[in-house]
Amino acid sequence: MTDTSTKQPGAASRASSTLSHIVSDLGKNGIFIALIAVVVLFSILTQGILLRPQNISNLIVQNGYILILAIGMVMVIVAGHIDLSVGSVAAFIGAVSGVFAVKMGLPWWLAIILSLAIGALVGAWQGFWIAYIGIPAFIVTLAGMLIFRGLALVVLGNANIGSFPDQYRALGNGFLTDVFGDFAIDPLTMGVGVLAVVGFVVQQVRTRRGRQSYGQDVEPLGWFIAKIVLLTVGVLAFAYALASFKGIPITLIILAVLVMVYGIVTNRSVFGRHIYAIGGNRHAAELSGVKTRQVDFWIFVNMGFLAALAGLVFTARLNLAGPKAGDGFELEAISAAFIGGAAVQGGVGTIGGAIIGGLIIGVLNNGMSILGIGIEWQQAVKGLVLLFAVAFDVFNKRRAGGA
Repeated sequence: MTDTSTKQPGAASRASSTLSHIVSDLGKNGIFIALIAVVVLFSILTQGILLRPQNISNLIVQNGYILILAIGMVMVIVAGHIDLSVGSVAAFIGAVSGVFAVKMGLPWWLAIILSLAIGALVGAWQGFWIAYIGIPAFIVTLAGMLIFRGLALVVLGNANIGSFPDQYRALGNGFLTDVFGDFAIDPLTMGVGVLAVVGFVVQQVRTRRGRQSYGQDVEPLGWFIAKIVLLTVGVLAFAYALASFKGIPITLIILAVLVMVYGIVTNRSVFGRHIYAIGGNRHAAELSGVKTRQVDFWIFVNMGFLAALAGLVFTARLNLAGPKAGDGFELEAISAAFIGGAAVQGGVGTIGGAIIGGLIIGVLNNGMSILGIGIEWQQAVKGLVLLFAVAFDVFNKRRAGGA
């Protein structure tokens, strides 16, 4: 006769462990779930228009410059700073690239390289005052917002500059398509989607096995497989939508490279660990030997470079460098970082979270535009979303502190 009294607690323990893993994963990936919820909501409200292939492609193309800025901004915020100048820097670099590529007739690639170099110099200028003179980043970048907005107007002469060479315009409007011929569903795009799925699955399996080899707790196999299946379906559906329209946007390729590079920098490099250490406790980081001034300086050099790249992508998309370029970019980038989970006090934030935060803003913009909601209400809704995201972060910290 079997003793069921010893089996039932084991089954209950396993069920409890599975449930705790699921709840923990849902909590860690709350921002991703929020993105899915926003997409589902606007898909219903727009009767499926939001999920048409053209709209999905436009979501990347129209918001690429904000996502680029969000990558740099989250690193600035993690280190305990803020940058209010990125919109003006983007406008300034867009104007400078117009002078190089249109007025001076330089080769498109040289105009881009020179513009990115000037953006890095702008970041070095601001980083010098912040890191070595000790002026708060809020003040320096507020001054930079005025300085570089004014310089953008000087360079433009209060007039628009266009049109740009086709290769330059590809940064914001180009697509990688028809490489293998003209197909209704672009095979290259689907192939890239499949490779992305394979790479993700291999990485997840290796991570799980690595944890098991060290005797660390891992999630239940069923939940692990379910997550992989869901993400696989999502990635392939996204790839199919792009393949059904024009293929892979060049902007998406730029973003993918940036996410991979900066993901490695923030997660696996000494420089990345120093950024988080400074944001968590600057004094303790200094006592540990972290060269905080150098780290701060290079953070803003990097931000200047990414602001320049965002300015080039935006200018290329419009095929125009104008005085109004860059208006509000800094607010969108900061919102993306905070909605994506960056902490106001610094020390917390991820590249992936900032990208998802930017996508939430993009879906809100796209969905509300399809519904015909006025710009005034769009601004109000985005403001509320930002407020609730930060309030949620503060609430979680208080709850953790009281636990």
